Amino acid sequence: MATGHFPVFLVLLVAVFVLVLGLSISHISGWASLAQRYRCEEGFSGDRLRFRSAAMRYSSHYGNCLTTGANPQGLFLSMSVTFLVGHPPLFIPWSEITIRRGRFLWFKYVELRLGQELAIPFRISEGLGSRLAAWAGGAWPEESATGVR
Repeated sequence: MATGHFPVFLVLLVAVFVLVLGLSISHISGWASLAQRYRCEEGFSGDRLRFRSAAMRYSSHYGNCLTTGANPQGLFLSMSVTFLVGHPPLFIPWSEITIRRGRFLWFKYVELRLGQELAIPFRISEGLGSRLAAWAGGAWPEESATGVR
């Protein structure tokens, strides 16, 4: 390979890696499954917080790369540019979400199960859960009687 082509090859290699990584994480976490039904085609109107973290299915973790939002109609999720591939914005109605609270050691969390049939876990901090609940108002789903373990 000519040395002049190496930078182009390296850029292409990184781009393919990011593409494959984004698509893989999307499928493992359940985001791709949710996008089939809950893709947000229009803009979201409501309060939102950027650079939030969450854990999803199979211990996949989104650290400081999520935008989360809520309004009385539902939950909004979008991804930062880093993992945009395979992660279209989502809008999930509250009627399609169940809520449970839990604790792991000293960390209190809220687990939202996204999609009635899919039940994809979306585990967030208690503080973020409280903000989303406030923005949802009376539409926030009633919490399950049994906690998550």
